[in-house]
Amino acid sequence: MIGSLTSSVGVLAAEIHVGEHPRMSLFGLEINRDTFISTLVAGAILVGLGLFMVSRIREGVPGKLQLGFEGLVKYVEEQVESAMGVRSAPFVVPLAVTLFGFILIANWMEIVPTHERLISPTSDINLTAAMAVLVLVWVHLTGIRKKGMLGYVKSFTGAPRWLIPFRAIEEVAKPLSLALRLFGNLFASALMIALMALLPSFALWLPNVVWKLFAMFIGVIQALIFSLLTIVYFSFAVNEEGH
Repeated sequence: MIGSLTSSVGVLAAEIHVGEHPRMSLFGLEINRDTFISTLVAGAILVGLGLFMVSRIREGVPGKLQLGFEGLVKYVEEQVESAMGVRSAPFVVPLAVTLFGFILIANWMEIVPTHERLISPTSDINLTAAMAVLVLVWVHLTGIRKKGMLGYVKSFTGAPRWLIPFRAIEEVAKPLSLALRLFGNLFASALMIALMALLPSFALWLPNVVWKLFAMFIGVIQALIFSLLTIVYFSFAVNEEGH
């Protein structure tokens, strides 16, 4: 039995190709259909939860969803205040909260049994890379607006000059780190779920439940890390001491 399972795992691993998705054409562009649909669903869920929470707001008697959201916002505000001061870049709080909510919902979509109709869109490197580029471009534009073009460039090229190559490497590593960390964890989670499906049905339920609970925990951690790194990168761009 062990030999058969090992052989099946080897066949499955050989059949898995990173980056292969069903394609569709939209406005002349070829896009990943499953990622596109799942991203729209995750965004709709996030907006729907927000509208639902707003409709249920009660003064003095907050619901569970409102309490959870207010706790998240307070936590993010504390992180932004300690990193750069909320007044320095007030938009960072709603940006970080939105990123956390969207990434969390996108991560958790992997554990919902949809017979592969919906995937976790964050397991597609195209989405995670797009979010990382969006954040880093916004970071640089904010730094230029706060310090001016000359002042912002000096934060990378100032003394000691021998650090300039390392600063350049750091700026390249930032979007790669944001994109690949999130993609790698979510792709590995999807792979583990596929591998566990090879287990006999009578033994499948326990590891399946345990892994899905663990995957939910990892989903929270990855969403939190992406949001916190976003705050850290904005603090580098805004603070006078720079890098």
